[in-house]
Parts: sequence; structure tokens; C-alpha cells
Amino acid sequence: MSVVKPRVSMIILVYNGGRFLGEAIASVLAQTYTDWELIIVDDGSTEAIEPVIAPYGSRLRYIRQENQGVAVARNRGLEVARGEFIAFLDQDDWFEPDKLGVQVAALQESPHLGMVHSGWFVVDAAGARLSTVNPREGIPELDLAAWLLWKPVFLGAMLFRRSCFEGVEGFDATFEQAPDVDLVLRLALTGYESAWVPQTTVHYRQHEENASRAAQRQVHECERVLDRIFHQPQYAAEIGHLEFQARYNNLVWGAWRLYRVGQLAAMREFLLRSLQYRSQSKTEVILNWIHCFERYEREYGIELNIQYLMKALNWQDLII
Repeated sequence: MSVVKPRVSMIILVYNGGRFLGEAIASVLAQTYTDWELIIVDDGSTEAIEPVIAPYGSRLRYIRQENQGVAVARNRGLEVARGEFIAFLDQDDWFEPDKLGVQVAALQESPHLGMVHSGWFVVDAAGARLSTVNPREGIPELDLAAWLLWKPVFLGAMLFRRSCFEGVEGFDATFEQAPDVDLVLRLALTGYESAWVPQTTVHYRQHEENASRAAQRQVHECERVLDRIFHQPQYAAEIGHLEFQARYNNLVWGAWRLYRVGQLAAMREFLLRSLQYRSQSKTEVILNWIHCFERYEREYGIELNIQYLMKALNWQDLII
């Protein structure tokens, strides 16, 4: 007898995130689109995860492995997934009820697309909404240039056609903080097309244990991603003209990430390095830095503290 395969495989990665995991699972069970399977990959948690998932019984599949990092854990989920479409969700985030319905429909209506993307809500640890991030407003077309220049990667807001992963080698385990950015940019470079859906589909929770707080490693790994892409001579004619802008954008974004976690000396170094990729006057570049910092802060429901920034010695060294 043939096995009926679900249309969507949803993969939740968990590592010591039991306090939020139940909400993530509940958001999957509440989907208006019901043709799915749920796979929980436990990357060697040291706290007990089984009691959290036990009440759901056969409604999910639980896989535990030794701690090997997010890339290996997501690849493990892909190995066992049976769906035509693939969705990812982190343990501390949750989906809107129509997440799958909206994005499955978009892929069905456009067979040429390999992946679809959306905006997301930023929430605090208690789940209270801080802001809405809608990259579509500033990046209306998700073409290769948009991916390379702006890297608007958030796996939880995306849905992938399974066939995409057959053309690449999955998540690269040499990255701890940016395997998702590396994978999506490789997919775009390989030729898989993508598009936005207008709905906001996921809640992105900010709390003291967020992996993204490892800012130094994150921004350096994003540099490695760009190094690997722009050092491939076969793509030089297609994307070479984007390199300076892509590297500038990455350095300024990285500087903001470092500012956000109080690493102002490292912020200064990133901003200094960004100068080599701009031809404008230093005053114009400094104004652009401020504009970028303000925009990134607003995405998280925060107003940039201009006075604090201006009084910081590391900033003052930059503008002399």
C-alpha cells in the first residue's frame, strides 16, 4: 500500500527552548491549511524536551541528535521530510494561522518560483508586538540583486519548494550563525526564483537567549558568505558590479548589530572599513550610516538614541 505524503513538511529546531516550544507547536496545529507533517529536531538539549511534546503524540515526529549546531539539525530534518514544500520554524517563534495556506497557494499559482517570502512581526519575550518588519516595501522584487545587496533572510517567513534542496548541498555546517543566509543566497545564485506574499506570516521573538545576539560571529560569517560568492569567477560578469554595494551594506548592517549589543569599538572598525566601498564624501557617508541605523532600529520598534551615539568616543573618532 502506498504511503500518502503530506504536502508540507514543517521543521522546528529546538535546543533548550522548552518554555517557548509549546507555542510554536500550537501555531502549527492551528494552521488553516491542514496537509502537513511536523518534525521536531532536538539538537542535544540539556533540558527535558520530551515532556513538552508528549501531549501531541503522533501529531509530530521527534528526532533527537547530539548537539551539532543548527545547520546539521536542519539538514537532519530535511533528510526525513516527505513534503513537496518545506517550512522552517525556530522554537521561540510562531506562525500566523494562514501562513501555510497563503504561501502554498503562491507556490502553486507560480510553478517557476522556488521559494516565497513575507514580512514578520517582532515581539518581545512575552509575545507583545514591538513592530512589523515588511522588507517588501523597500525591496519590491526578490531578484538575485536584492538577495545579494540586502540579504533579507528569515527562514520562518519563507516557504521552499523541496526541489530547491536537491540542487544544493543543504545547510553548511561550517557556519554557526549564518547558515540560513548562506543557503538562501546560494539558492538565488543557482537560479531559483522567489517572490513576496503580501501577508505577514510569522512572529519573531526577541529575548535574552536569542542566538542572533552572538553579533560578532554573525557579522563575520555574513562576510564569509559574500567572500565565497564574489570570489567565484564564473559569476563575475553577472554579479561583479554588485560587490561594492553588497559589502558596504553588510558592513553597515554589521556595525549596527554591534552597536545594538554595546560593542562600539567593533562597530567603529566596521564603519571604517565600509568607507572603502563608497565614493561620496565622508560627511555623506556618515549621514547614510545614521539613516541606516535609524531604519534598523525602527524595524525592532526602537528609536535610535542619537545623543548616546554622538557622545560615544568610538563614534567621535569616526567623524573627526
